[in-house]
Amino acid sequence: MTYGTIGIIGAMEEEIELLLQHLTEAQTERHAGMTYHKGLFQGRKVVITQSGVGKVNAAVCTQVLVDRFGVDAIIFTGVAGAVDPKLNIGDIVVSTSSLQHDVDVTALGFPRGTIPYQEVSEYPSDEHLRNLAKEAADKVYPGRCLTGKVLSGDQFIADRGVVKSLYEDLGGACTEMEGAAVAQACYMNGIPHVIIRSMSDRADGSAHENFEEFTVEASNRSFAIVKEMVQAL
Repeated sequence: MTYGTIGIIGAMEEEIELLLQHLTEAQTERHAGMTYHKGLFQGRKVVITQSGVGKVNAAVCTQVLVDRFGVDAIIFTGVAGAVDPKLNIGDIVVSTSSLQHDVDVTALGFPRGTIPYQEVSEYPSDEHLRNLAKEAADKVYPGRCLTGKVLSGDQFIADRGVVKSLYEDLGGACTEMEGAAVAQACYMNGIPHVIIRSMSDRADGSAHENFEEFTVEASNRSFAIVKEMVQAL
């Protein structure tokens, strides 16, 4: 499978900084308040951008990549909080699917995470991209990668009870604030995607302290995997 232009999104500056350092023939454009960096990464045409935090920013960013730049696939990279108890700080999650955990219309009889009156609320990642990401992660960080469901919501999770619910009730591997919005926008546009998250914290009571300490390290891990993955495309 071949791709013309790959969109690469990170929510925070730290998550795209290393990518931009390796971008050649770079050109920048501004759309919807975001800066998009076009160029070559590992010899492939890419558009790299920082979406900002949260689902709305992520969805708008994705739609711009589709409409303005005509990307053929999207990789979302960055950090997340571990939900699956098997995960430790520094481990990697490659998405099998993603779901918005803060969509809650249970009062009307819909299961938690279900968007009412839509056929799909959980968005699968592209199998080919997922396999490439898993292979890259296993090569760069052997034994540190898990495939699983990414849960997204406009909340920074720092409560053990919430973490337990996200794992036991929704089957999440990790939680963050953008991935499922990117996945939904990709699904609506027929664009393949995958989410690659490095664990910066355990999404428990120590999340605030861990997050700042490990975000840079986790971002470095995500960069190494994306680099290896794009080389293999």
